[in-house]
Amino acid sequence: MAERFDIKRQVGFSTVAMICFFLLYLPIATLVVYAFNAGTSIAIWEGFSLRWFRQAWNNQQVIDASLRSLQIASAAAIIATILATMAAIATTRTARYRGLSLKYSFINLPLMIPEIVCAVALLILFSRIKIWTGYSGLGYLIIAHTAFCIPFAYLPIRARLESMDLALERAAADLYATPLQAFRRVSLPLLWPGIIAGLMLAFVISLDNVVITEFVKSGGQDTLPTYMLGQLRRVVTPEMNAISTVFLLLSLGIVTIFFFISRHKN
Repeated sequence: MAERFDIKRQVGFSTVAMICFFLLYLPIATLVVYAFNAGTSIAIWEGFSLRWFRQAWNNQQVIDASLRSLQIASAAAIIATILATMAAIATTRTARYRGLSLKYSFINLPLMIPEIVCAVALLILFSRIKIWTGYSGLGYLIIAHTAFCIPFAYLPIRARLESMDLALERAAADLYATPLQAFRRVSLPLLWPGIIAGLMLAFVISLDNVVITEFVKSGGQDTLPTYMLGQLRRVVTPEMNAISTVFLLLSLGIVTIFFFISRHKN
């Protein structure tokens, strides 16, 4: 009998994995360390200080960009999760038919198309709409982020639906529950972990987005990532390290919560 292939037992696998992790996380660790640098250099350590965190906290542009990022990410995540939930129910609570795989592909299209292509397409579309309507508010950014975040919310919700026992929903129908009652009393409570996981994942994706935001935003609509990108083009100070560190901790916290919720099976 042939021995089962296990890549983890191959010679050099552990060494290559350690090198990859080292190269990936060393720059991030360096960024975090130098966020606490007392001096103005991002390359020379001059002592420990919280100076740059305080400066970022008192920077009105950083505050405005952060609040705008949270506003856009919250709205986009909520709308994307609602739409993703409806799409997941429609594509899992039905018998298989020709064209269903095409619908899966259509929903997940933003994952497969290069983000720069989506950004350029949205720029062209929204430019025409701005000319026709004269409106140039945050609505365009919310719509763009929502469209991009739908597949990220859809995947955990669909996975949760596919793991749920259909016998419970059938039992509710046998007890004369209407489809809406069965959904509210049986399906929705069981689906909540997937919905919350999808919401958090969509929130993080929207919060971190740079490419689409850079193309779609109007003047004075910088989010925190695009504000940081603009600052890095002019001058790099440990203040950017401090903002990046806070941003990193926020994203890690949300992703950690998402991980534990997605593992919940009850």
